[in-house]
Amino acid sequence: MHYDRAEVESYMQRHLSYAGATRDVFSEAAINDIYRFSSGAARLINKVCTHCLMYGAQNGHRIIDDRMVKRVIEGELS
Repeated sequence: MHYDRAEVESYMQRHLSYAGATRDVFSEAAINDIYRFSSGAARLINKVCTHCLMYGAQNGHRIIDDRMVKRVIEGELS
């Protein structure tokens, strides 16, 4: 199953909420890039989000933006 853009955002928010997040973690531009990279496939959404969250935590970022998503996709997932 492939999600559309709105469903990807909802999917990500739901999983972050289950994990205890109380605020937005990914910027709108980051969500757009995750959607483009994953084509809405849950497995790829999970993979890129996990890598982005680890990258953000290691580098002290509170918000994952599109530059970070691009860096993760190009560096770790290509």
